[in-house]
Amino acid sequence: MTTRRELRHAAIPAQRSSAAGECGPRAQGDTRWQRRYGTLVRVSDLIVITFCVAIGVILGSGLGYRATEIARLGSGTTAWLLIVVGLHLTRAWEPRVLGTGATELRRVTKVFAGSAIGVGLAGLAFDVVSVKPWVFGVTPTAWLLCVSARYGLRKLLHRERSRGRCQLAVLAIGTEDSVADLVRRTRRDPFFGWTVAGACTSKGTEGTIDDIPVVGDLDEVAAAVRSGAYQVVAVAPTPGWGSGRLQRLAWALEGTSVELAVDPGLMEIAGPRLHITPVDGLPLLRLTEPRFSGTGKLAKAAIDRLGAALLLLVFSPLLLAVAVAVRRDGGPAFYRQERVGLGGRTFRVIKFRSMCVDADRMMADLISDREGVLFKMRNDPRITRVGTFLRRYSLDELPQLFNVLGGSMSMIGPRPPLPSEVEQYGPDAERRLLVKPGITGLWQISGRSDLSWEETVRLDLRYVENWSPALDAMILWKTVGAVVASRGAY
Repeated sequence: MTTRRELRHAAIPAQRSSAAGECGPRAQGDTRWQRRYGTLVRVSDLIVITFCVAIGVILGSGLGYRATEIARLGSGTTAWLLIVVGLHLTRAWEPRVLGTGATELRRVTKVFAGSAIGVGLAGLAFDVVSVKPWVFGVTPTAWLLCVSARYGLRKLLHRERSRGRCQLAVLAIGTEDSVADLVRRTRRDPFFGWTVAGACTSKGTEGTIDDIPVVGDLDEVAAAVRSGAYQVVAVAPTPGWGSGRLQRLAWALEGTSVELAVDPGLMEIAGPRLHITPVDGLPLLRLTEPRFSGTGKLAKAAIDRLGAALLLLVFSPLLLAVAVAVRRDGGPAFYRQERVGLGGRTFRVIKFRSMCVDADRMMADLISDREGVLFKMRNDPRITRVGTFLRRYSLDELPQLFNVLGGSMSMIGPRPPLPSEVEQYGPDAERRLLVKPGITGLWQISGRSDLSWEETVRLDLRYVENWSPALDAMILWKTVGAVVASRGAY
């Protein structure tokens, strides 16, 4: 006899056929868009690799080396095979990796670097001089073109996802609070490609959580997955959901295309700090301390100061022009304010003045949109005419390069707080002081003044807990787009 729950699960695909899991007018369970995107990436890679290898073979005589036709063909064939086979073996074409950004770039870069080394070693073994252009010319060029093509395809995918298409439907398992948190996070990051389409909670009562239907309790997860409406099952820490249940669910998902994702309960901690160590077959998640010293710290300091010096040199005409414009608007060109930096030490931040001269004295009389300990106000009457333009494109922050050059700030880091803000910090917010504040950071590329106090702290803590050179590079890259679009700048 068919139960009411089973009827409800069977009806899910029809009920939500127009949800964000579609890519076009297709049902949410349809993943044809994923296969099409994977095909586009493969074809793009093969075209780029074949084109670069063909050009290397055809123009071999013009690349500065003497080689027989057979040697050029041999080098080209070896490079082509190493790259293509490497992309397959490292799963650089795996659907869950495509369009993810950092992971995808890492795998592709590893393949091209390995193929260059392989061709070089083959040349040394067989004493073939003609491999040098392949190692230092053709392979790097193919990597650059391949990464650029993938970046272009990913931007197309992001455009579709911003319209609510090309999403993977997620079944969330957890408490009402944990499901609501996952819903908020996936909605804040639509480019990730997840849309929570259903939930199973310990209570299992009918209803919704942030407009997401509750389709069952913890005992009905397998039935919900068998409905075919979901491509991802996300499990949050839940009372009554132990390791045994999780293992049985993993067994049930074997042989299907449904991905299982488990929240370990370690908020905002990922990447190099997480390690899995088996003890008598029991996988343990090891968490190492964040590292703020050693060679990484020295390299970051060196890059900061060198980058600041170069940027000051490049932007010196712009700095002079802005200084003149601010002075003509009345008052001094620069504004210095006490901020709190690494370890709670204070320093004076340097900015172009974007407000009237007596702005600090006027603050107490203003009605603000206060978020936590932050003072924010749209259409602030203290901002000058020139200051409005400077803030829109973050030009008022350019003099902070002098702070970076002096060592009190970094190019990338948490937002530099005021002493009055630090006095109200809790234990979590105090961890922001473990690293130098930055001109830009996760807060800059994620909305700036549009962020709530809780979101600002969360992003700064994510940076502190998970700092890496790759994260810095990603933030720098996205800062350009954030500044041009002037998101959250006021």
